[in-house]
Amino acid sequence: MIPLLSRRTFTKTAGAALALSAIPSWAKAWDLASVGAAQSFDYAWLKGHARFLASQPHKRAAQPLPPSIAKLDWDQHQSIRYRLTHSLWRKLGLRFRAQFFHLGMYQTTPVHVFEVDGGKAAEIAYDKALFDYGKSGLDPSKLPKDLGFAGVQLSFDTDWSRDVAAFLGASYFRAVGASFQYGLSARGLAVDCGLPRPEEFPVFTAFFLERPAKGSSTLIVNALLESESITGAYRFAITPGTNMIMDVDAALYPRKAIERLGIAPLTSMYQCGENDRRMANDFRPEIHDSDGLAMWTGSGEWIWRPIGNPRKLRFNAYADKAPRGFGLLQRDRNFDHYQDDGVFYEKRPSVWVEPKGDWGQGSVQLIEIPTVDETFDNIVAFWNPSEPTKAGQELLFGYRLHWGAQPPAVPALGHVVATRTGLGGVVGQKRTRYSRRFAIDFAGGTLATLPKDAKVEPVIEVSRGNIKIPSARPLREINGYRAIFDLEPLDESEEPVNLRMFLRAGGKPLTETWMYQWSLPPAGKRGLW
Repeated sequence: MIPLLSRRTFTKTAGAALALSAIPSWAKAWDLASVGAAQSFDYAWLKGHARFLASQPHKRAAQPLPPSIAKLDWDQHQSIRYRLTHSLWRKLGLRFRAQFFHLGMYQTTPVHVFEVDGGKAAEIAYDKALFDYGKSGLDPSKLPKDLGFAGVQLSFDTDWSRDVAAFLGASYFRAVGASFQYGLSARGLAVDCGLPRPEEFPVFTAFFLERPAKGSSTLIVNALLESESITGAYRFAITPGTNMIMDVDAALYPRKAIERLGIAPLTSMYQCGENDRRMANDFRPEIHDSDGLAMWTGSGEWIWRPIGNPRKLRFNAYADKAPRGFGLLQRDRNFDHYQDDGVFYEKRPSVWVEPKGDWGQGSVQLIEIPTVDETFDNIVAFWNPSEPTKAGQELLFGYRLHWGAQPPAVPALGHVVATRTGLGGVVGQKRTRYSRRFAIDFAGGTLATLPKDAKVEPVIEVSRGNIKIPSARPLREINGYRAIFDLEPLDESEEPVNLRMFLRAGGKPLTETWMYQWSLPPAGKRGLW
């Protein structure tokens, strides 16, 4: 079982950060007003350093917080603010600035942060004067002078008061699109996620921020990743816009064999929605950061897999070769469907993973974990290569992350806009057997232009059970079609049922493929009314 991840931080496991001695001895501290001695740095060096570390025994560093910080509660820790007047590059007239997170709560071990300028890197020193301690109750004069930072946040000249990306906790990071709304998270790497043992969380132990050229709209962030099983060197080319684009290059060096390696992992939250009402105990109709997993396969097929909040952990692997893209999306952008005027779920960004080059054989893997409320991330998706991960390898992966309301690639055919489920049966007729109804709405493609006499049919496949009363009819409110069918289980088994469906006319597909996994209720809870 993998642990639920608190949404109040990127992870509760960031305290298991790794040895600070991994940073080269030449690094010297400097404050934001001056730069001390620096040494040469580039991404090639970082890759070599990560490879070297992989050949050494892994070291964990116990880093207890000072008692005054360790006892802070959530609200006290949140009141500590970085002073924007002390932002990195503020006085240089650049389009980017950087600020830093204070240690506390789940962030107990500092990360090293370096500025890279002219091919030279020097470490940025912690200074208590950089922070406004607000209502935390901390006495800054009693804090250690070398306390360190918990993470990095970045701001852009479109709005200096709001950050556009943040790296905080293990290898977690988030970004925003045009809405400036945070939502789901990405990670550098997932290791043994979803297995029946504790998951391993690699950690970004150092960040190297390259000072951008004046007028440049792209910022380069390099990061060193470490864990018991693997090390890695990452390069993020970050370009804000309507969609934030992160061009990522990762070089990975396993220390030992890894059973399940997760490339470009995404982590999100789904409590309840149109297709899953199990935990619908709130006045808000829907509560989720993402409503589905989208996949564009190497063969060109588009797949939409609605996600849910199951009673038991669900794991699915969708085999593919040379995938063109995948992502956790928030397709539903209607405020009325959420009724949340505080966190605005309809504005949460989608994240699309666009592989660079041929990733070969593997699978997009999806893990759905039960959750009782919206404070925990319970959805994970990533690419898992088929080739076993062995010690001593160099694994190179390149991809782009697109953060925003709409992914850069969309199906040319009709796409799913809603999935609804409910009790099956025919209105006005007595039900004699339990069944589940599925109603799937499609829009886009050629659906709006089909003639009235078009013979549109749903093509349905299920792993077990009987399909009843299937139909497809125009839904003019969305200029599309609605497919409806009932699924009647044949036994009392609670094993999930896999479903697959698309719309067809004249022997040709009209829509992307809808895929679903239905977790049947216990036999004693399959009521007819």
